[in-house]
Amino acid sequence: MKKTEVDIFIPCFIDQLFPETGFNMVKVLEKAGCKVHYNPNQTCCGQPAFNAGFWDEMEEVGKKFIADFSTERYVVSPSGSCTGFVRNFYNELYENTPLHNYYKTLRKNLFEFSEFMVDVLKVENLGGKFKGKITYHDACGALRECNIKTAPRTLLNNIEGIEIIEMKDCETCCGFGGTFAVKFEPISTGMADSKVQNAVDTGAEYIVSTDYSCLMHIDAYAKKQNKNIKVMHIADLLAESIK
Repeated sequence: MKKTEVDIFIPCFIDQLFPETGFNMVKVLEKAGCKVHYNPNQTCCGQPAFNAGFWDEMEEVGKKFIADFSTERYVVSPSGSCTGFVRNFYNELYENTPLHNYYKTLRKNLFEFSEFMVDVLKVENLGGKFKGKITYHDACGALRECNIKTAPRTLLNNIEGIEIIEMKDCETCCGFGGTFAVKFEPISTGMADSKVQNAVDTGAEYIVSTDYSCLMHIDAYAKKQNKNIKVMHIADLLAESIK
């Protein structure tokens, strides 16, 4: 059987802080029958610069992003935030430019990891096992910019031994939001407090999400407050379940 060819896009914070999550995504994709390609020249999608108001600088970064990926293969990323940014904001930036048609093809092929597994590969069960109680956080980028809700839960529900307990306000923002956490620290901290407390109240051992940006924020607050709960990216959990 011919393998599905995919390029992977590894966001900056995964590359620099949580590289194991990138390797775990590759492990799961290969388990699902994919042939994975990685362009080591890739850098950033430009979202931090865009959110900070540096649109001209972001446009240059975006041009490189578009050039770094083939339109002949799917592009898969372990981040709903980065995926959503490219899908929803590049079109306006590159409309009526030589890159526009190339970008439109790339956009159709770009997917967040869990939605690619379920919606494109039609893989819902990898035969994995993991014993533990988890609760799921709907990251804003995945939920609001990519409409991802059921795919990650489908994958998690099909792992033997897992008990999923939905937390109160699972769709509410954790308070990270990139530059938002820096500019509005008291509000961001208050939102993290609510998110962590809602997760702890479920009795879960782990908070799972599609986005490590959210999980990084949640984990830092939980540790500072000595809350007995850990975080796991869905790619890490799936990889652990199929060891």
